[in-house]
Amino acid sequence: MSSVSTPSAPEVKHGDEHGHDHPSEKTYIKIALILVVLTATEVATYPAEDVLGSLVTPLLLVLMVIKFWYVAAFFMHLKFDTKLFSSVFVAGVVTGLAVYIATLSTFEFFA
Repeated sequence: MSSVSTPSAPEVKHGDEHGHDHPSEKTYIKIALILVVLTATEVATYPAEDVLGSLVTPLLLVLMVIKFWYVAAFFMHLKFDTKLFSSVFVAGVVTGLAVYIATLSTFEFFA
């Protein structure tokens, strides 16, 4: 019985596959800690609502955008991809914020 050899697929290094090196585990841990602090700040706005007054909503919106950027940039690797992908996500955030603010305004001014 003769064996037929088939050409093997070329090996691809992990860094070459995506065109960039992934951040180290230390970087991911730092980002996770930043996200924990931002989430704790969001949760802390609830008991401080009387003190913050009308600043609660803008503060939560800003914290939301910052957290979205960290998650999209590092965990979804947008920081390392082309600017087109980042532009699409930024357009989504801007559109989402506009719809959310329009909805909040509707409840505020037409209630």
